[in-house]
Amino acid sequence: MRHPILVTLCLGSALALTACQKETDSEVDRAIQSVNAIDDNNLSDIMLTVADPNESVAYFKRTSAEYPDRLDLQRNLAMSLVRAKQNTEAAAAWAKVVGHPESTVADKVGYADALIRAGNWDKAEATLDSVPPTYETFKRYKLEAMIADGNKEWKKADSFYETAVGLTTRPASTLNNWGYSKLSRGDYREAERLFGEAIQYEPKLFTAKNNLVLARGAQRNYQMPIIEVNQTERAQLLHTLALAAIKQGDVTMGKSLLQDAIDTHPQHFDAAIHSLNALEAN
Repeated sequence: MRHPILVTLCLGSALALTACQKETDSEVDRAIQSVNAIDDNNLSDIMLTVADPNESVAYFKRTSAEYPDRLDLQRNLAMSLVRAKQNTEAAAAWAKVVGHPESTVADKVGYADALIRAGNWDKAEATLDSVPPTYETFKRYKLEAMIADGNKEWKKADSFYETAVGLTTRPASTLNNWGYSKLSRGDYREAERLFGEAIQYEPKLFTAKNNLVLARGAQRNYQMPIIEVNQTERAQLLHTLALAAIKQGDVTMGKSLLQDAIDTHPQHFDAAIHSLNALEAN
């Protein structure tokens, strides 16, 4: 009579153990999924920052093809294409992101950026026009400034540049763009100021250093600015200053600066030598 009771107890214990096992397996699966999600996010961050740009594109093409419904992978693919300077394909990828029902306003700004890089300024402007005015970010205003610049809407450009600079802790490249805008308008003194400010934020930004020399040369100021440069950079800046002097008609000063550039460069400075020989031949 005791056997059925024992069998029942055993069956009950087995069922309880099975239930516990299932619950444990479910917890393990959830934990693994959580770890995988963290790993995926970390890998995505690495691919979008320090990985080789072309490897990043290949990775996100593969993963977005495996999971075609995941907007984050489509967005990462678009960002990686921009980073790899594959601008036409990047614009197409961003268009796909923007067409997704769960896309955001930030995606429209990313799309406009890709369109500018691909040379499609009109479509970029139309895309930014569709962004609500309440969406205020550095990237949005930087792009607005560039478009206003291209349209020669100077007051709007200055206003957008100023707003953009105030929305970032790393304004060097935007200050350089703003300075170049002023340089193209003939406002050389203000351009010089903006280039100098860009260099203060990012002392290694050689483009701003070169533009600073151009702005000074346009004012017939042929003294090298007091900025941090290595020997090669100094030679290159002297060459730029020489060309600015020659453009102003100050040929003798240009020759002197070219010779300084040749003497300063630690190696053979072919570009400066070629310029000097051309001057002397004429």
